Parts: sequence; C-alpha cells; structure tokens
Amino acid sequence: MAGIRRLELAEALQLGPGWRHACHALLYAPDPGLLFGRIPLRYAVLMQMRFDGRLGFPGGFVDLRDGSLEDGLNRELGEELGEAAAAFRVERADYRSSHAGSRPRVVAHFYTKLLSLEQLTAVEMGAPRARDHGLEVGPAQDPTPPPPAPEGLSPLFARVLGSG
Repeated sequence: MAGIRRLELAEALQLGPGWRHACHALLYAPDPGLLFGRIPLRYAVLMQMRFDGRLGFPGGFVDLRDGSLEDGLNRELGEELGEAAAAFRVERADYRSSHAGSRPRVVAHFYTKLLSLEQLTAVEMGAPRARDHGLEVGPAQDPTPPPPAPEGLSPLFARVLGSG
C-alpha cells in the first residue's frame, strides 16, 4: 500500500493546513424483501453514479468553515441527497475509518449510518431534486481504468487518495 496509510481519527485531525479532508457515508437499512421473489435480502445500500461512471458513496470535501467533519459531511449529504437527508444526522459514533495518501494530500474519512427502510427510500426518491444531484468535481482526468486497489483498501479510498 505504497503511499496510503490508515490513520486514527485523532491523528488525522492533527494534520496541518496543507491537508484536505473528504468524508463519505454508506447509508443502509435492513430490507426484508426478496430478490427475484425468492432470494432473501439483508440490507439496502445507497450508492451514487460518479462523474467517471463508477459507483460511490455520497459525501465530499469538508473544510474548516464546516466546524467538524460530521457537520461538513451532513452539509454534503444535504446538497447531494436533498431534503430527506435532514431527517437524520451522521454523528461521530457513525465514524469507521480514515486513510491518508501522500499525493494528493487528502485524508478520506468513512462513516456508516443505519436508517429505516422508509428513510432510505425517501432519500433515494428525493435525491434527483437535490441542489447538487449528479454533480461532481469534473470529468475524469485519465480515461484509462485505475489499477486494482491495494490489498485491504476499498476502491473508494484508493480513488479518493489518488492511488486508483
């Protein structure tokens, strides 16, 4: 995992002003449904189509004016997912991990939030009306597919940290 390392949250928050912080959240809910009418489902998970055609989790870059990582993440969720995201709040207790890359100097923070199936469905249905729905930072810089993520690191973190 050259250039990418896992950090404790306290360590990540101590990094200097030259570092940017990106927060993303996996929103999920228990789902009692059946796939194809016969295979039991366990959970429904909300993902978004990114600008580069890949699936990702909602969120984005946060900065000092947000007050905290969670405030910034909740702002991003509201912008990307719309009014239904106001029915819940991602908190510090939902935090799962942080990873840092040396180039660019980005720390990716990952959260998970358990919702009711009704809340998740409301978010999914309302997202197309959100202010920033479907917007990303721009077109992919390199049309060639990235190499596989380093062992033990999700493709999301590899892409955010610039190694994928």
